[in-house]
Amino acid sequence: MPDALEQLIALPQAPDTPAPSRNGHGRRLKVLQLTDRVGTHGGAEHLTMQIAERLDPERFESFVCATRFSAAERAKETVEEAARELERNGVRFLGLDRRTRAHAWAWAPLVRLLRRERIDVVHAHKFGSNIWGVVFGRMCRVPVVVTHEHGWSFEGRAKTIVDRELIARGSNAFVAVSREDRRRMIELQKIRPEDAVFIPNGIKALPAPSGRDVRAELGIAAGDRIVTTVGFLRRPKTMDVLIEAAAQIAPRFPGLRVLIVGEGADRPAYEALIERLGVQDTVKLLGLRSDVPDLLAASDVAVLSTNSEGSPLSVMEYMDAGLPVVATRVGGIPDLIDDGVQGYLVEPQDPTGLGNAIARVLDDPREARRMGERGRERRRREFDIDVMVANLQDLYLELYAKTRRGRAQPALRAHGRAG
Repeated sequence: MPDALEQLIALPQAPDTPAPSRNGHGRRLKVLQLTDRVGTHGGAEHLTMQIAERLDPERFESFVCATRFSAAERAKETVEEAARELERNGVRFLGLDRRTRAHAWAWAPLVRLLRRERIDVVHAHKFGSNIWGVVFGRMCRVPVVVTHEHGWSFEGRAKTIVDRELIARGSNAFVAVSREDRRRMIELQKIRPEDAVFIPNGIKALPAPSGRDVRAELGIAAGDRIVTTVGFLRRPKTMDVLIEAAAQIAPRFPGLRVLIVGEGADRPAYEALIERLGVQDTVKLLGLRSDVPDLLAASDVAVLSTNSEGSPLSVMEYMDAGLPVVATRVGGIPDLIDDGVQGYLVEPQDPTGLGNAIARVLDDPREARRMGERGRERRRREFDIDVMVANLQDLYLELYAKTRRGRAQPALRAHGRAG
């Protein structure tokens, strides 16, 4: 073990003495969300912030630690503002100046916080933070460590061993965001069923559209059909499949526009593909946009052509906007969309199948509206951020009650976990 980590372990540990309760029945739990970044456009990072901000302040004291908060990271637009937003919402924020994996002493502020504040629950998000959550949570005798995968990858023997032998064994619960992810955790990675907990993602309702005429802004006529997708321009999202599908169906729908919202390292490759297929007038790469509700309100169908997915927040947003969804049958997407009910599911890497499903929606506007209405109703009933947070709160309390500290210092109780 590196000398710096040994010295971190040697930092004084606060005595495990009872903390004062808020009333005669229990006390607030101190819960720390551990994530790599805040203020980015990643769905998991955004969701982590919402969880921290929405924990019931009568029962929980909320903390967030971003492990990548160096000067270079803070120079990015929205990052500092995200930290301030957390503080404004009553969340105590800690950013670590960790520039490399070997920068061991950058962890010292987190170790001091865990020990000084006597954190009751560490909830880590995504693979890297899951590792550190287990390591430092157990080092600092935190009673409960929850680890959380937001989009699963089961490839690679090394990751499988770390997931099973370190993360799953070192945490009190390993959260999966879809039933398919939980199945793979158990069957492929041999994680014990009792350690794998399925809690679906949730979102808050989309802001109401502003009323801006985005069609006019983008030069799209009133009767032209719009297909929209929102996501990173990187390989797993396979935007190339959507671009190829657009090229196939464009002749059937004069004036068709396919809007791709997002940025990423693969943008040059997609630009080249659009030019090669001659669909510059059909497919538009819009980059990052702050008016997604307006774009969705102007759209006829929303698409997700990904190869790999956990429980995509983008699909939930499409549903909340009342749009029929065409998506690939991977990961947790079938938990959200029933084929033929809220939209259509297709196989990944199949431009023809994707194009045919999009065309099927565009050919039947009445059924498309019904699909969109069913999707909106289901999203609000099953995939709401408050439902997710309630499930997590009760998971924290259930796990904490089984620990030595929990038996000595009861926490304010919650109602039974939803679902």
